[in-house]
Amino acid sequence: MKTPCLIWFVLLVLLAGGNDTARAQEDLQRHKDELESLRAQIRDLESRSLEQQRNETETLELLDTYDRKATLVRKLISRLKSEERRLQARIDTTRRTTRTLEAQLTFLKDHFSRYVRSVYKSGRLYDAEILFASSSLEQFVARNEYLRRFTDQRVREAQRIREKQKQYEEMQARAEKELSEERRVLAEKGVEEDRLVSLSNERRETLQRIRKDKNTIARQIQRQSKAAREMEALITRLVESERMRKERATAEQKLPRTPEAPRISGTFERKKGKLPWPVTEGSIVARFGPQRHPTLRTVTQNTGVDIAVRPGSAVAAVAPGEVATIWWLPWYGNLIILNHQDGYRTVYTHLADIDVTEGQTIAEGDILGTSGDTLDGPRLHFEVWKDQEKQNPDQWLTRQ
Repeated sequence: MKTPCLIWFVLLVLLAGGNDTARAQEDLQRHKDELESLRAQIRDLESRSLEQQRNETETLELLDTYDRKATLVRKLISRLKSEERRLQARIDTTRRTTRTLEAQLTFLKDHFSRYVRSVYKSGRLYDAEILFASSSLEQFVARNEYLRRFTDQRVREAQRIREKQKQYEEMQARAEKELSEERRVLAEKGVEEDRLVSLSNERRETLQRIRKDKNTIARQIQRQSKAAREMEALITRLVESERMRKERATAEQKLPRTPEAPRISGTFERKKGKLPWPVTEGSIVARFGPQRHPTLRTVTQNTGVDIAVRPGSAVAAVAPGEVATIWWLPWYGNLIILNHQDGYRTVYTHLADIDVTEGQTIAEGDILGTSGDTLDGPRLHFEVWKDQEKQNPDQWLTRQ
């Protein structure tokens, strides 16, 4: 590529980069707004937890607040990590652009200095000699026009050098600002990670304190029954949403067809008795159906199975599907519901961490998150639904 073409190409790239920079600034502002929203929610929950700590009758609600706050803190840390990666990418881009500008500036300065030295050595008399050596008036006019344009070109080159110098200085200032922002994000991420550790310790201490309190256990059983009804309502909403989506799809079949996403392969119905367990290690400690509490002698209905697990166990999808919702309910805590084929859904609750997003397509065995802690110890609660009908997970999971 010839040098003038190269210069024009670089200028075009810089112009395009300006548009990219504007978009990057918009993205940055949007992410900052999201971060501030998370911080505000965390501050609100901190105030609530302080009030609940003073009110000894709200120990279960305090656990709920700890869980919700931990979820927000984890989300904030995740956003900060994403912001860190984004800033690092911008810093790398800025550094590359700065090096490009520096090379262009060096080239222009070197090229211009050679011209200045040439003029200094030969003087303007050399230009006159060229003119008067013309063999005709036409050649004289042509050479004069050439020299004028040549001089104008040098003036423009000097202007370009000044512009490049300004761009270079602006890019250096931007790099310093981005590095400062990255240091701030790293510092905040460290603070939030420390907060999460402290929050986990506070929750563990609260759990240990109330696990032997019969009144608290009785309240938790009541909350479990209420939470089961809320889960049924949540499933009903998902079923209704899916029904409306199918009706819209049927109505749109009369319109020009658009490419569809590939359907999830396999049929859930055929997996009955063959579903892999959502955890690699664990044992069922509460089965589907009526459950009698060993101490209080009360009977509750378990809508799934409770699996005793190691703390922080990885929780995996038992079949291909799509993340229908990520939610939080009292007693269940953080939960994920996956849509599968033929109206089937699986539910995973008591989660500490969540590693997926709503709408995400999931393959069998994909990690959804990690298990959390309950009044009864580290647990994963797992459910299977067919539309609005509860299924016995024992009949679906492979025998261990």
